[in-house]
Amino acid sequence: MRNRSPSVRFNMVMNAILTMSSFIFPLITFPYVSRILLPLGTGKVNFVTSTVAYFAMFSQLGIPTYGVRACARVRDDRQALSRTVQELLIINLFTCLLTYLVFAGAILCVPRFRAEYKLFIIIGLSIGLNALGVEWLYRALEQYRYITVRSMIFKAVAVGATFLLIHNPSDYVIYGAISIFAASASNVLNFWNLRKHITLKPLGQYHFKKHLSMILIFFSMSVASTVYTNLDNVMLGMMRGDIDVGYYSAAVKIKNILISLVTSVSAVLLPRASYYVDQHRMDEFYQIIRRTMHFVLLLALPMTVYFMLFAQEGILLLSGSAYLDAVRPMQIIMPTLLLVGMTNVIGIQMMVPLGQEKHVLFSEIAGAVTDLVLNWILIPRLASVGAAIGTLAAETVVLVWQSAVLSRGKAHLYRDVSWWRLLTATALGTAACLWVKCLSLGSFWMLVISAILFFGVYAGIQLATKEPLVCELFHQIVVSRLKRHKS
Repeated sequence: MRNRSPSVRFNMVMNAILTMSSFIFPLITFPYVSRILLPLGTGKVNFVTSTVAYFAMFSQLGIPTYGVRACARVRDDRQALSRTVQELLIINLFTCLLTYLVFAGAILCVPRFRAEYKLFIIIGLSIGLNALGVEWLYRALEQYRYITVRSMIFKAVAVGATFLLIHNPSDYVIYGAISIFAASASNVLNFWNLRKHITLKPLGQYHFKKHLSMILIFFSMSVASTVYTNLDNVMLGMMRGDIDVGYYSAAVKIKNILISLVTSVSAVLLPRASYYVDQHRMDEFYQIIRRTMHFVLLLALPMTVYFMLFAQEGILLLSGSAYLDAVRPMQIIMPTLLLVGMTNVIGIQMMVPLGQEKHVLFSEIAGAVTDLVLNWILIPRLASVGAAIGTLAAETVVLVWQSAVLSRGKAHLYRDVSWWRLLTATALGTAACLWVKCLSLGSFWMLVISAILFFGVYAGIQLATKEPLVCELFHQIVVSRLKRHKS
């Protein structure tokens, strides 16, 4: 037997810290970078990053998600785990090589790509680094302490490099390199540390075929998901230009930061949930899913409402007045924070461990088609606003589809949620902070005061009405620490 796995609570704390480091990095650097590079420079970087994401998608197939589940199921057997990792890594490296050949051809043949070939080459390094990183193994083994510490060190270096190296609009290529360093360079350490967890000596007698059918299903899920999460930037860049991509990216940057915070808790559950299902411990499986959905709703709904109300102040603080055209797209796209949080629990954390990957795939295909059609119609007329409408509609379709499939088990998901508490606390929080907009304050102080009022009232109502999960978290975080301090 392997060492005992860390507790789910510890994993959630570690992943929350990891997530905070992921959004603190852009929170620190993006206000500076956006003002230096302006919408044109940030638009170039985001256009190339979104385009490379499609090549990375084909390179990785569905291994990042499938690998977590496959390795989690054999994590107690070092020999079986080593064989599984080697099989998946060989498949991934082969597809990575094929992807680079196509990638090179695209840069040579597409004028739009060739004009930014340096940036494409630099950001394209992430394709190989992600293949070598085998992040899925470390998540399957629930090595969240290692993942978190490693990631924070590289991100801290990247923050320093941003302020030292980026001074002119022409430095957008350097910004692209720093972004890749922050996100992917740590994968070199992952590969180096593999020997601590598996046998690196070739084991032979590989069985690649047993993985292929599931990899293709997860790959199809990845294709559909990547299409409607990156299609906006690519279509905006092709149909409107880099400046519109820059506006849209400012709105999406804030949304992505918030989504990473909301989904950080549920992200740690896939290996544990898969393990419970494999061990037929279904009561524990449903309990952990219910609590996660409860937490996601408690966190995502008020954040969605607050950042819709104060979108302009958020854009002004993080990006500056040059990005005011991003306010409306941000308000339109912000409800996806709630939608993605819910579909992450339903699709990835519940349906995947239960072997219902095909239904997740069908929902994401429906979302991708919706996004493609609406983008094609709306982007020429409405630019970034049209892209935001397409994304909102796509995420809505995904949630409706997955909820319809799980209609029989929906009581399991929402049984612990008190909707009247949730909606009442959100409404009262809104009423408590709206008057701040009448004050003549800068965007920073307006956000600080309004956030204290909104979330203070929201949390106070939840505690006053004895919302069980909020009371539990309050007791664990505040009361227990006060008791330890007094003792």
